[in-house]
Amino acid sequence: MPGQETGRPVPRHGPGDTRSGSTDMTDIYLRPLKPRKKGLLAVILLLVALLAGGFYWIKFHPIRKQTAEPITTGAPAAATAVTPVKAPAPVPPPPPAPVQPKPPQAAPPAPAAPAPIAQGSSKGLLDEALQLKNEDRLLEAREKALVLLDQASSQAARSEAEALLGEVDVALVLSPRAMPEKTDYTVESGDSMAALAKKFKTTVDVIRKGNNVSGQIIRIGQRLRVFGGAFSIEVDKSDNTLLLKMNDRFFKRYRVGTGKYGTTPIGDFVIEDKIAQPTWWRPDGKEIPYGDPENLLGTHWLKLNVPGYGIHGTWEPESVGQATSAGCIRLANDQVEELFTLVPIGTPVKIAE
Repeated sequence: MPGQETGRPVPRHGPGDTRSGSTDMTDIYLRPLKPRKKGLLAVILLLVALLAGGFYWIKFHPIRKQTAEPITTGAPAAATAVTPVKAPAPVPPPPPAPVQPKPPQAAPPAPAAPAPIAQGSSKGLLDEALQLKNEDRLLEAREKALVLLDQASSQAARSEAEALLGEVDVALVLSPRAMPEKTDYTVESGDSMAALAKKFKTTVDVIRKGNNVSGQIIRIGQRLRVFGGAFSIEVDKSDNTLLLKMNDRFFKRYRVGTGKYGTTPIGDFVIEDKIAQPTWWRPDGKEIPYGDPENLLGTHWLKLNVPGYGIHGTWEPESVGQATSAGCIRLANDQVEELFTLVPIGTPVKIAE
């Protein structure tokens, strides 16, 4: 229909339009326009052709894998055997150097024995110890006397040192004086003299005399100085002596009587019981009370753990130092009382020929 848009808008010209070629231009604008489909179709056909060509090339001309085969000319050469190259043998590591054994270490030299003190020096050392004792410096006197005992060259000097040591040691233990073997102790609830003696392995008499206590009553909070040294006894039948040691050091030596005909047993024993003012039973079973001159036990009895034998006093002090007893070890009454005071039950006793 005239005036309907079919493609491009149709320009309208009014009458009297004088532009050149108006008639031809009028024909062009009045001719209906056709859509431009031929160019697009040509592009599509070209793409299809290219795709088809690529598909045909890929299908009928596969890509050949190239190998590394060598190019040969002429007749092929005979195959040459290839000898495999052996890997070098591993080099063994060098053997470890032999360990040289360390030379045995020499044992440390034994401490040299103290050189003996000459006679004049012994006298001077003894005089110093005696002076210290007289000044009531008993610990220092004890140390001087022990040095003299260890280093004296003569038996006389050693005997003097032993006599001094016996006095000083007993005075130290049975007094409130301080010494390394004592412990300062405060009485607590439940304490008693017997309990403290058992705890410190000493005797009630040592605690009492060492603290100037007359009875056995102690009070809570009371300060005591309690001895705790360890005593041991060695009896030598050959010279009728009893050596009392404290912590394996000389304490005091006593003269004793032993059994005639060698009847005192030898060996290691312990003190099993202690009785003051003992009763003696004769071999026929008759009881001999304490104080009777026939009572052979004297004032104190320290029973050994071997039936019928022990350490006791005597009413015959002249028999001390001889082998005259029935087999027991006897001391003068005053000395057995001192020993009885010092050593507790359980003290070891060694008797040797």
